[in-house]
Amino acid sequence: MRIQREQVVAAAWTLLDEHGLEGLTMRVLAKALSIQAPSLYWHFPGKQALLDAMADTLVQDVARTLTADSPWEPVVRTVAQELRRAFLAHRDGARVYAGTLVVSEHTLRVSDTVIGALTRAGLDSRAAGWAAFTVLDYVLGFTIEEQGFTAQDAEAREREGALRQLASARYPHAAGAVDAILDRDFERRFAFGLDLLVAGIRARLSTP
Repeated sequence: MRIQREQVVAAAWTLLDEHGLEGLTMRVLAKALSIQAPSLYWHFPGKQALLDAMADTLVQDVARTLTADSPWEPVVRTVAQELRRAFLAHRDGARVYAGTLVVSEHTLRVSDTVIGALTRAGLDSRAAGWAAFTVLDYVLGFTIEEQGFTAQDAEAREREGALRQLASARYPHAAGAVDAILDRDFERRFAFGLDLLVAGIRARLSTP
């Protein structure tokens, strides 16, 4: 039977969870599916096209509870929180989504939900678009760092020690914040940053 596109994407997620983004190659994926490379390239001409399809499935459940008249702040908070959970659901999930403009059904639906809510609240289309992608960039950057922290090894712990030592010796302000910088309470840290973003959007909306 001919391999289906959905099977390819599902197998790609399995490989990603096992080997990380660097270990996900078209050759390895074709071998895992027991097919020849031409059959794989019939669905996806290259790895980037595959990553785009994976990114689309990653956000397929985001913003499903929001409606066309949902207020902007719950929209921003809900989408940010659901995006983070979606990215964390897979190893290197945020990296799969980052660094590319994914043109697909679910990614555009999520963007349209946020931009629409901000436009209804009073932002023009440019400000609404920029604000929506600022939220996305925050979630991506935070989650990439979060997944990096949770995958740290002994060498990384040594770097943390070196950071503390250097900061204490030469950079007093950084030294005072080192515990906060290395804090692994990611729920609180994410909520803090999201509060800052929401406050910034609120301030922009209140500016004539």
